[in-house]
Amino acid sequence: MAETTVVIATRNRVAELVHTLSRLAALDVPIVVVDNGSSDDTVGRLRRDFPQVEVLALTRNAGATARNMGVRRARTPYVAFCDDDSWWAPDAFDRAAELFARYPRLGLLAGRTVVEPEGRTDPICVEMAESALGTPPDLPGPAVLGFLCCAAIVRRAAFLKVGGFHPVLFFRGEERLFSWDLAAEGWACAYVDDVVAYHQPSRSRPTSSAGRRTALRNDLLTTWLRRPLPVAVGDGFALARRALADGDCRAALAAAVCRLPAVAWHRHRLPREVERQIALVN
Repeated sequence: MAETTVVIATRNRVAELVHTLSRLAALDVPIVVVDNGSSDDTVGRLRRDFPQVEVLALTRNAGATARNMGVRRARTPYVAFCDDDSWWAPDAFDRAAELFARYPRLGLLAGRTVVEPEGRTDPICVEMAESALGTPPDLPGPAVLGFLCCAAIVRRAAFLKVGGFHPVLFFRGEERLFSWDLAAEGWACAYVDDVVAYHQPSRSRPTSSAGRRTALRNDLLTTWLRRPLPVAVGDGFALARRALADGDCRAALAAAVCRLPAVAWHRHRLPREVERQIALVN
């Protein structure tokens, strides 16, 4: 019986998604696809060509929180995330299940991401392998406070305890806040080099400027949601100074300010130990 369910959130990328599902079919595991209100033929194509895949068809774009819905539908102890342009190595799930069983504090396993078609390791994996947090004896690899969601496998109970990805961020950079919240609940994220995922970046992506604005906004929102008030205020002023000469920073700051009421509602401080870890990796 499978111990891992694959959860994929997608929107208007049916060609890439079909490629991914064709790759995953050989793994013989449950798959839940959450469609974020696609206007293409994603839902129809899946129901026609992949009847074994459970499809949750949303009427709106729920961003990263679509993954939360997929995790809630899963019935296995572990959940592996894919993007619609990524997939897992054949032995990844067996290896991950072995490590979750051996290391009870492990809440999330960050695998090595191989970027296709070049076959190169994503530079973020090098950063995780060299994490300043080192490798605690009760983890299978370096402890990290961030990861690539397309190469992450979670313990479902830990994910649900934390509440999943945060709605204030919507999409992009949601992994860092999740890893902080996971650590606050006593769980850990670890990078494991021999659990491998493959990522062939879609050609259908936001412009570099739009992506930068969203990343800047969510970096600030993440700080406002969890860090001490002096840090939150300092980061806000730092972005405001940059905004004087940078249009992307201006747009990011304005978008963050619009979310202040939601930040105030969801804000709470992290434990001191998690703050100490953040200081080590920053």
